[in-house]
Amino acid sequence: MTAQQFADIAAQEMYREPGTDLDLVDALARGRAVLGEGRYETLVCARQIDGLPVLTFTAPWGMDDVPWVSPSAAYVRFLASGLLSASAWDVEAVASYVAACPGAAGYWSTETITDLLLDGTPT
Repeated sequence: MTAQQFADIAAQEMYREPGTDLDLVDALARGRAVLGEGRYETLVCARQIDGLPVLTFTAPWGMDDVPWVSPSAAYVRFLASGLLSASAWDVEAVASYVAACPGAAGYWSTETITDLLLDGTPT
């Protein structure tokens, strides 16, 4: 993805007009740049791969600063399927991991996530 494509996606998530370049200087130099107080207005450069920056955007607050909302079945299936596609873990390991994550813990169990992955419906 080009810098312009990244800027357009980030602008849309920030409820800004696409087509304006983002100032990536601080994010690239310091690893993080806060462009505003809203959701997805913090740019993060996680690292570089093959000399290219790995950039993303997130909220400026910490994960314990907002109330947790349990993820929907569709979102759990999406995340768990992505982990499963990496072929590093089996269904049980993926389900156990996702069930222990903040937001899912206490709401989703390993068993319900396993059912969701195997037949598409949680029990």
